[in-house]
Amino acid sequence: MGAATGMISVELCAGAGGQALGLEQAGFGHAAAVEIDHDACATLRLNRPHWDVRERDLREVAGTEWKGVDLVAGGLPCPPYSVAGKQLGPADDRDLFGYGLQFLADARPAAAMIENVRGILDPRFASVRDDIREGLRKLGYVVDWRLLNASDFGVCQLRPRVIFVALRASAFEHFRWPTPSPHSPASVGETLLDLMSSNGWEGAAAWAAQADDIAPTIVGGSKKHGGPDLGPTRARAAWARLGVNGKSLAAEAPEPGFIGMPRLTVRMVARLQGFPDDWQFHGKKTTSYRQVGNAFPAPVAKAVAAQLHAALEASAKTRRRHTARVK
Repeated sequence: MGAATGMISVELCAGAGGQALGLEQAGFGHAAAVEIDHDACATLRLNRPHWDVRERDLREVAGTEWKGVDLVAGGLPCPPYSVAGKQLGPADDRDLFGYGLQFLADARPAAAMIENVRGILDPRFASVRDDIREGLRKLGYVVDWRLLNASDFGVCQLRPRVIFVALRASAFEHFRWPTPSPHSPASVGETLLDLMSSNGWEGAAAWAAQADDIAPTIVGGSKKHGGPDLGPTRARAAWARLGVNGKSLAAEAPEPGFIGMPRLTVRMVARLQGFPDDWQFHGKKTTSYRQVGNAFPAPVAKAVAAQLHAALEASAKTRRRHTARVK
């Protein structure tokens, strides 16, 4: 799809490919996907063998190789700003915003799209947002950001995320944030019924009927914290209200005769994150779940990237008309 339109992106901190998949669906080809985690890189190569996957630390990657690319996108590590962590911000050694800005300074793309957690909007991080805006302004970009809920774009969980976009003024005037869906997404029960019943569990339909709300925000954890479970105590309580045992994940769907609250499989969680069922994950259960839980849902990435794509196209048409008049 990207090859047909000719617009190309580079993705930073690509993870298991949720955002990259959304960019692809919006019409962007991929010049490269940069990711430090070995298993996530294996996942990207497994699903898109033709992508140029760079298994590198962003701190060691220069954007000059992709100078003038159409879009640089990335889900920079969120633990420094997450309410689930200590919210150390720039004092956290995982904070990569400065390196992301340097990459943009080197690459000078037509547009940028950076995703992070809701916590970065906290008043304590006002100076961080100001620094991002000022840094991008000095590079010639107009910057805007918005808090988007994944559930507004068909994803079966709330999952609030902050999206920063940056474009040249000539393209920014054409940019519009995506319009949320007028309808609520399918419930957890509706979304997972076929998977939950795939091993013949007789109670699947009854379970689905009472799992009649969207999921709480899925938490992937990090290599420092988190395992193959659905989050801290509050999150597990929310899952329990949906009839799901959130203390651990299952290898398979419940079998005939199962009694109690079922656990979710990695595939079930992946579907709740907006991954298509044919997207495969490399690694064992804990590793795969962490990739899934930390992903940026493809439907949200697609919605924003499609608007960026349209703005860049509109700007290019305006330039062509202007050039034709001058000639």
